[in-house]
Amino acid sequence: MPELPDVTVYVEALARRLAGHPLRRVRIAGVNLLRTVEPPPEAAQGRTVRGVRRLGKRVVLQFEGDLFFAFHLMIAGRFHWRAPEAKLPGRLGLAALDFATGSLTLTEAGTRKRASLHVLQGEDALRSLDGGGIEPLSATLGQFRAALERENHTLKRSLTDPCLFSGIGNAYSDEILHRARLSPLALTARLAPEAVERLWNATRQVLTEWTERLRVENGDGFPEQVTAFREGMAVHGRYRKPCPVCGAPVQRIAYAENETDYCARCQTGGRLLADRSLSRLLKDDWPRTIEELER
Repeated sequence: MPELPDVTVYVEALARRLAGHPLRRVRIAGVNLLRTVEPPPEAAQGRTVRGVRRLGKRVVLQFEGDLFFAFHLMIAGRFHWRAPEAKLPGRLGLAALDFATGSLTLTEAGTRKRASLHVLQGEDALRSLDGGGIEPLSATLGQFRAALERENHTLKRSLTDPCLFSGIGNAYSDEILHRARLSPLALTARLAPEAVERLWNATRQVLTEWTERLRVENGDGFPEQVTAFREGMAVHGRYRKPCPVCGAPVQRIAYAENETDYCARCQTGGRLLADRSLSRLLKDDWPRTIEELER
């Protein structure tokens, strides 16, 4: 799922291409894409794009008259910039916004179509989509601590909760926790003040560094290679590969459709966190420490 760095780069690329241009035509092909009925998406035809912004993990297009298109790409939705009136790919194509200079198309891989578009009139309607989480790059240490301590959850869950923090998901939470040298299963209520400050610094560092890195990679081009698994990540998507800090094999907790990747030596004092399915299967044969695993 595109997160804060990816969505920021999308927003900047779209603003360069769309701001100041009128929308000629809207094409909706995905039957499940549109999540609102009033106003209709055709109401934006003929209106000029006044701005593009990020709202959590959403990309928001603002048209004149305070009409908004709010896109959530979910896991497999992706934007593409194509030639004017470009044909939508049959199985993957969900929508196209046609401008004189090109077409913004939206595709979604896989059979489960989860990407969404809300068409909204006015700022109040747009705010209804905001989870309420703080912006991690502008939050002070005090604001960060208050959000973190609002509820007692694991650090992994708290960082990815849009009601607490805006724009952080599965991939970058792994990277943040590795940078902060904290266990993903540590409870927020038990976190020492020094650890909270370390996490605050790590959050700002990781998100800023990756946003800048993606900007450099894309230059003036359109971001076409948006993925949760990137070369250069420390732990996310690197199961069994060596940790770049200590060399120990990266470990994984798999659950549902997500996974948490971490370094046991750097983050949990060498203790392996129980994988719900595998540890249950292996029972007493499940290793408890990184040393047992290596033996």
